[in-house]
Amino acid sequence: MQLVTHWFRRNFSDPQIVFLAVSLLVILVVILTLGQMLTPVLASIVIAYLLDGLVEFLQRRGLPRFVSVLIVFIAFMLFTASLVLGVLPMVSRQITELVQQLPNMLSQGQNALLQLPERYPELITVDQINDLIIAIRIEIANYGQRMLSLSLSSVVGLITFIVYVVLMPLLVFFFLKDKELIFEWFQRYLPRHRGIAGTVWRDVDVQISNYVRGKFWEILVIWAVSFATFTLFGLNYAMLLALLVGLSVIIPYIGASVVTLPVVLIAWFQWGSGPEFMWLIFAYFIIQTIDGNVLVPLLFSEVVNLHPVAIIVAILVFGGLWGFWGVFFAIPLATLVQAILCAWPDTSETAAAVDLSKSAVE
Repeated sequence: MQLVTHWFRRNFSDPQIVFLAVSLLVILVVILTLGQMLTPVLASIVIAYLLDGLVEFLQRRGLPRFVSVLIVFIAFMLFTASLVLGVLPMVSRQITELVQQLPNMLSQGQNALLQLPERYPELITVDQINDLIIAIRIEIANYGQRMLSLSLSSVVGLITFIVYVVLMPLLVFFFLKDKELIFEWFQRYLPRHRGIAGTVWRDVDVQISNYVRGKFWEILVIWAVSFATFTLFGLNYAMLLALLVGLSVIIPYIGASVVTLPVVLIAWFQWGSGPEFMWLIFAYFIIQTIDGNVLVPLLFSEVVNLHPVAIIVAILVFGGLWGFWGVFFAIPLATLVQAILCAWPDTSETAAAVDLSKSAVE
């Protein structure tokens, strides 16, 4: 107990450290307890963060803040409307077509699986293939039941969607317009001496803003390039697959691996193992290579590099806590942890200096 008390006094003797720890604890409690209710607010903050860079860009060109916010907000609403009216109907139609084609795909897959025991009798038996087919059918039936339960709750989801459509644009506009007023209001209730917290905030502010904006542009570029490539090859469900490929960049390492499976399967069901299939897979891996070796270094050059193990652990931890948003912000949150560790004073040196001064006095 004495050891714990000594550690606590050594690490939390500085009021700035206490303020930083209390602030992080309050934010964590608010998100865990009120996160679901505050989802529109949190999502609006993310969007405002994304758009604020464009507002500041227009301000640097001499436009007033309000005019810059108005231009960016109108452009954002037009972009959102084009997605809702142009992309979503196409994606919905392709999902419906894919569901209708699933029985034919399953039949082709079953025939292909039944040929494996004839080709590799020493490795695969007919009973193993039959068990695998039964397991696949059970999983598809369970998936169908989950989709049915989702459709039964679609009324509640529609009401929630309407609320979000009304509230979020208003929140985004006022977050952009009154950014300075909101910051000044928060600063009234903060202590004057908050040097460590200020250092952490400035570092995390740069990291999160760069990450969110860079990730947004990465999604758009990969989505557009994938859609153009799939359309050029004549691949079925091109928009749906391109959207999945674009969204897969949200989850580093894991997302690209997961989304590769539907792309390969749909291409194989459409063409078999012919030259069209091979050329499409080759083009797809070129896109992934360009994304990892050109686009990511270009867009995220100012983001602190994290070890792949740290990124994967952050995805698992924050994704388990906060779902989609936890996965999306896994890297910025890991950067926050890193910024706190870097800004945290070296208490061992402080303690050594105190002990040295005490011994000198004695």
